[in-house]
Amino acid sequence: MALDRSDAGAGRGVIGRSLTGALIAVAAVQLAVLECFFLPLRIGSVPVPLSIPVAVLVNAGLPALAYRLTASRAVAAFPVVVWIAVVIVASVPRPEGDVIVTGTGRGIAFLILGAVAGAYAVGRLLALPSHPILRESPVIGGDSGR
Repeated sequence: MALDRSDAGAGRGVIGRSLTGALIAVAAVQLAVLECFFLPLRIGSVPVPLSIPVAVLVNAGLPALAYRLTASRAVAAFPVVVWIAVVIVASVPRPEGDVIVTGTGRGIAFLILGAVAGAYAVGRLLALPSHPILRESPVIGGDSGR
């Protein structure tokens, strides 16, 4: 899946990119909460770990979407960081003793596979060459002597 970055973030101001990043972070929080609550899903007595593949797909896709819309690697990493924070908070016992993401095999697979998918997606974005708009800027390191 090659990312076409020819117009990534072009024509958007800092405010537009910040709002886009904030909306993607809100989406990451909402998806993480839904995934956490659907983790113990069962049909009859059969467990259906639907949250695990959804977590992998979401954490693989949101960084690419964020980078495509904002052209910022930091903003691209933010949805994964937010997702991990929400899942960790959901796995800590409450004062009442409730735990949303338990330490069962499904809970651990959910946390590990979601985090690995997010780390892989962010790593792919960090490995890309720098953005063409930034590369040509005399302030950031482009050729200013021409």
